[in-house]
Amino acid sequence: MNQEFKRGILYSLIAYILWGTLPIYWSLLNDIGPFEILAYRIILSMIFMVVLIYAMGKYTQFINNIKLLTMKQLIALTAAGYIITINWGTFIWAVNNNHVLQSSLGYYINPLVSIILAMIFLKERFTKMEWLAIIFAVIGVLYMTIKIGEFPIVSIMLALSFGFYGLLKKIVPIDALSSITYECIVTTPAALIYIIYLWTTHQTTVGFNMPTFWLLFSGAITAIPLISFSAGARRIPLSLMGFIQYVGPTLMFILGIFVYKEAFDINQLITFIFIWAGIIVYCISQYVQMKKDKNPAT
Repeated sequence: MNQEFKRGILYSLIAYILWGTLPIYWSLLNDIGPFEILAYRIILSMIFMVVLIYAMGKYTQFINNIKLLTMKQLIALTAAGYIITINWGTFIWAVNNNHVLQSSLGYYINPLVSIILAMIFLKERFTKMEWLAIIFAVIGVLYMTIKIGEFPIVSIMLALSFGFYGLLKKIVPIDALSSITYECIVTTPAALIYIIYLWTTHQTTVGFNMPTFWLLFSGAITAIPLISFSAGARRIPLSLMGFIQYVGPTLMFILGIFVYKEAFDINQLITFIFIWAGIIVYCISQYVQMKKDKNPAT
């Protein structure tokens, strides 16, 4: 195992550990409205990314990368920026309204949703094991809807938004740093308009208090795991990243039960068991594919 491969695993783990423990950070901002948090998060992320690319001497490279994109690719990247904003907003709202377990469920089923989107939009074909994994996930969602009487709208919103975000990023040939910076820049005007509206209508919940102090770090909290993820993804196979990604929702699951004491009865356990069964099947299919790629003659 060479040094670059080890670094790739480390960077990937850092990204998913940070994402998995984000509920702790967002819960510190409980006194601020979730969509106001989102707006400030976008603005502060944009400032952080612009300062970062200047500090790294990559501003000219960023401009040149954007100029190389076609109008269709620019539209796709802009749409990706607003779709990931929906994902962020849903996640912040979920954490601040005691839905950490549903957030965990959403990120567990996200890879399976991505498979479905790839079939629909990229005409990719499934293996039998991938079909089985999807069936398990669908059964889990249906069980929760029928038995518990609650459709996991938060989980589906998170999985779909992140799935579509990934889909759009596939069609835009640009490095992660430039992409993230552009996404933050194009969504900042909407965030500014919302902040101005809150201030002019005296509805802002930001003040001189500790939640506002913690809010100042939201740009870095957003950008650092994305950059770490990008650094990891360049160094290790996508199939291995597929295994590591479950660190995030597993940490959320643990936080939801043991830290935030969310209700978790037998019906919810059965729902998660179906989802976990789907994930196990999916991981096995990824492992089998990885072995085939290494030994194409077998």
